[in-house]
Amino acid sequence: MSGGAGLGRMRAVRVNALSEDITAVDMEEIDLPAPGEGEVQIRIRACAVNFPDLLMVQGKYQFKPPLPFTPGMEAAGEIVAVGPGVTAFAPGDKVVAGLRTGGMAEGTNTPAASCRAMPATMSYEEAAGYTTAYLTAYVSLARRGHLEAGETLLVHGAAGGVGMAAVDLGKQMGATVIATASSQEKLDVLADRGADHVINVADGFKDRVKELTGGRGADVIYDPVGGDVFDESVRCIAWGGRLLVIGFASGRIPDISVNMPLIKGFSVVGVRAGEYGRRDPEKGAENIAAIDAMAAKGTIRPYVYASFPLDQAAEAMCQLRDRRVIGKVVVTP
Repeated sequence: MSGGAGLGRMRAVRVNALSEDITAVDMEEIDLPAPGEGEVQIRIRACAVNFPDLLMVQGKYQFKPPLPFTPGMEAAGEIVAVGPGVTAFAPGDKVVAGLRTGGMAEGTNTPAASCRAMPATMSYEEAAGYTTAYLTAYVSLARRGHLEAGETLLVHGAAGGVGMAAVDLGKQMGATVIATASSQEKLDVLADRGADHVINVADGFKDRVKELTGGRGADVIYDPVGGDVFDESVRCIAWGGRLLVIGFASGRIPDISVNMPLIKGFSVVGVRAGEYGRRDPEKGAENIAAIDAMAAKGTIRPYVYASFPLDQAAEAMCQLRDRRVIGKVVVTP
């Protein structure tokens, strides 16, 4: 080991068998080896829970890690050891790390290239949860949606992590933001965080969006929900609008008749923020730099709804599954 004592024995959430039941995970003590060439070892202080974590536990995500594995895609903590060849970091540095797995543990080894300095403006809990959400929002609105100042942005699932990030960035980009959610509690938080208008989707939203836009409809629609929400969005999008497909949290992948984009002159745009950076590493680095600059200034900050100890990681995932989370939920080893 090039530097630092390392963690050695540690606790970790382990998936030993794939299951529809996301609570069927185990808490185990495992040995964490010394970091290898180009790797750092992180003492994890907080790990954000993301929807893909749940899908991986169930074996439904496109990336299927070999069993056993530890879920957790993004974390914040401090480096305790560095492997050979690492010069960018040293023990004691506070970092955020983009992981594929391994975050729901007391520590992990990861390539140094997957780490960045933790924003001084954020707590560990906040820092663990901002990268994925804000990167998704940035790629969606700036790169794929080409949102312009003065346009109207309709954000669905706005009380979720990626939705709140879209509300934040939409306001910073000069848009009028309409946010939808499913409860008054969520709508109140969104209004407090700057949404210009809020709508409860239980009552439908098409007519209200048209009313708020003088009949034009929304210029950009940010949809991580899919299903019925997508179907209704088609009915309230402006001429020349961009309907951004972020995901399908509702569980139903919608269909669209292609005559609708033709007649209404709008585009349906798929968004995969991570893949965008992998396909174009230069622009990917620019995207990360953009959200990190905003984080350093304190102009973006994720809303942390709840924090659970490591041995309650399954409950944290259940909170996300059951749509009880506003913003982000994290696990703190």
